[in-house]
Amino acid sequence: MTSDILGTAPVPSRLDEPARRTALAAVTDEPLDVEAHASLVGGPAAGAVVTFAGVVRDHDHGAPVDRLEYVSHPTAQRVLAEVVAQVAAQHPVDAVAVSHRLGALAVGDVALAVAVSAAHRGEAFAACAALVDEVKAQLPVWKHQFLGDGTDEWVACP
Repeated sequence: MTSDILGTAPVPSRLDEPARRTALAAVTDEPLDVEAHASLVGGPAAGAVVTFAGVVRDHDHGAPVDRLEYVSHPTAQRVLAEVVAQVAAQHPVDAVAVSHRLGALAVGDVALAVAVSAAHRGEAFAACAALVDEVKAQLPVWKHQFLGDGTDEWVACP
C-alpha cells in the first residue's frame, strides 16, 4: 500500500515508525538558511525532504513594500515549539525544523524557514503545508510593514 498524493493514507512500507523528531523550533533575530534547516532533518528513513521559504516580497495588497519588521510576544518560542509538536504528531514525519525571524527584514530576506522529512513525498508536502498554515495562524508575531509611499501598517498576529 502506498500513500496518496497528500499523504493522508497510511503507508506500511516503512521499516520503523516515524520518529516525529523536532530538529529545530526557533524564533530568532538571526538570518535564516533554508538549506541549513533541510540538513537538520535528513536521514536514512527520509525518502523526501520538503522545504519552504517565506520570503519578504516587494508588495502587499497592491502597495509597494520597502521593508518589514517582525516583533513577537514573549511566548512566541513556546508557542512555536507547541505548534511543531502538534503538527508532527498529526503527520508521519521523521523530522521537522522551523524558524521564524524577528527584527528588520529587507525584501528578499527569509522570514519563515521550514524543512520536513518523511518516508514519502506526499507526507512531507502535507506536513510542510500544515506547519506553514499553523505557524501563521498561531504564532504571536506582528508584522510592521513599511510601504513605498512612506506610510506603514501593522499586520495583526493570531
